[in-house]
Amino acid sequence: MAGSKLERMAGTIGDDTTAATALARLRTRLGMDVRAIASFRIGLGLVALFDLLALRLPGLVTFYTDRGVLSRAALAEVSPTLAQWSLHAQSGAAWFQGLLLGVTVLAAVCVLVGYRSRVAAVLLAGLLASMHARNPYLVNGGDTILISLCLFGAALPLDARWAIRPRGNWTTERIVSTGTAVLSLHVVSIYAINALLKLQSDAWMRGDAVPRIFQLEDFTFLLGPTLSAHPSVLTGVNWLWVVTISVAVGLVVLTGWARLAVVAAFVCAHLGMAMTLRLGAFPFIMCVALVPFLPPLAWNRVERTLAVQHLPSRLSAFARATGFEPRGTNMRPVVPASIQRRLEVAGTLALVGAFVAVFGWQVAAADLTDPSAVDDGPFEGASWEFFAPDPPSSYSWYVAEADRDGGESIDLVDGGPAAFDRPPDAMDRYPSTLWKRYGSKGKGSGPAVAESAARYACGQAPATVESVTLYRVDQPVDESGPVGEPVVDRLASYTCD
Repeated sequence: MAGSKLERMAGTIGDDTTAATALARLRTRLGMDVRAIASFRIGLGLVALFDLLALRLPGLVTFYTDRGVLSRAALAEVSPTLAQWSLHAQSGAAWFQGLLLGVTVLAAVCVLVGYRSRVAAVLLAGLLASMHARNPYLVNGGDTILISLCLFGAALPLDARWAIRPRGNWTTERIVSTGTAVLSLHVVSIYAINALLKLQSDAWMRGDAVPRIFQLEDFTFLLGPTLSAHPSVLTGVNWLWVVTISVAVGLVVLTGWARLAVVAAFVCAHLGMAMTLRLGAFPFIMCVALVPFLPPLAWNRVERTLAVQHLPSRLSAFARATGFEPRGTNMRPVVPASIQRRLEVAGTLALVGAFVAVFGWQVAAADLTDPSAVDDGPFEGASWEFFAPDPPSSYSWYVAEADRDGGESIDLVDGGPAAFDRPPDAMDRYPSTLWKRYGSKGKGSGPAVAESAARYACGQAPATVESVTLYRVDQPVDESGPVGEPVVDRLASYTCD
C-alpha cells in the first residue's frame, strides 16, 4: 500500500502545474505524518485506559448497577430509548458491568499496542457509547469527543507505524486521504463552534468568564484555588483562550513552525486546565486530538532525540516472540479491482456522511442563533461548548439528611450534623470526578432520578437511619466570589427498609 487515493492522483496530473501545486498544498494542510497517526493511536489507547481504569472502575457499582444511584428503572423512566439500546442496560448486575468493562479495556489495549487497531477502535467507540447511555449524567464533552476520535480514526492507517502488528507497506511518511481530511476538519470544527459561542458571550468578551469559572469551588483543584486569588491573571487567561480558539483554523491553514506554534498553544492551554480544574480525562483527550496536526519537522526531531526509529524492529521481534507476527500477504484473499473501487467509494461516502451528521448535531446542540436556548436533556453538557456561551453562575453541593431512630439528623456526606451553610471547600463534598459530574448534570432530572439516588443513600446509611432526604444547595457567584446566600432545593425523600 504505497499511498492514498488522493496521492495516486498525482500521477495523472504531473503535466498540469496548477493542479500539481494545488494537490501539494492539499497534501501539506490536510495530510498527516504516519508517525503522527501512530502517536494518535497510542494516545487514544492511553486516554481510554485512564478513563476506564482511573475514573470508571472505582465507581462501577455505584454508577452502573441497579444497586447504585441510577437504577435501570429510573433510566427507563427518564430516557426509554437509552435504556433500550444500551448494552450496559441489559443487566443491573455488577458482574455483567465488570465483564463489559473488561472487554472495553481489552479493546483499548488493542488500540494502544496496534493489534487490529481499526476494528478495535470501532469496538471501543461502540462500548463507550453504550456505557455512557447507561448513565448519561456522567457524560461530558470529552467523552463524546473520544468516541468521535475513535470512529474517525478508524479511517486512518493506525497500524502503519509503531504497532505490534503493522499493516501495509507505506513508502511515504505523509499521507492525505478522505480520512485525514475528515479528522482534521472535525477537530477544527470543535474549536470553531466553541469560538463562535464565546464571541457571542458578554462574559467572555468582558474578560469575566475565566475569573468566574475559578470561583466555582466544585471545579477548582490542585493549583486552581491559588490561581483564583489573582483575578488580573485570570482575565489575561480569558483573553488568551479567546484568541487561541479564534485561530484554530490555523491547524489546517498553517504549516511548519507556524502550525507547531498553534498546536503548542492549545496543548499548553489544555494542560493548564488539567492542573487547575477537575475535568476528568477531557484535557488529555483534546491533547490527543491535536497530535495528528504535528508537522514532520516535529517528528524528525522526536526520532533524532528518542531514537524511536529502532522501535519498529523491536516491536517486530516482540510480535514474533508472542505469536502476533502478521501473516504474509499471500494468505489474504484477493479482492477484484471493481469491487475494491466500489468499497472505497462506499467508505468515502459513509465517512463524509458521518462527519456531516456529527457536525450538524453539534451546530444544532450549540444553537448558534440562540445559545441560551440549548437543552440537551440527559446529555446536557455532552456537547462541545466548554463553558460557552457563558460559564455557570453558581456552584452546588448536596446534603443527604438522614433521620435516625431516636436521634438527631446527620449528613451522610460528612457524618456531621445536617447543615446548609456554604462549606469551606465545595469540592470536598464530591469524593470523585464522577460524583461531581453526576451531581452537576443530575439537577432537574426529575423525581425518578432523585428518588433512585435517595434509595442508594439509604443503602449506604447506618442501620439506625429511618429515612433519607436529599437536598441540592446552589451558591451564586460572580467573578469576585460568592454572591448572596445559598439556595436550598429539596429533591427527594426515601424511607429506608
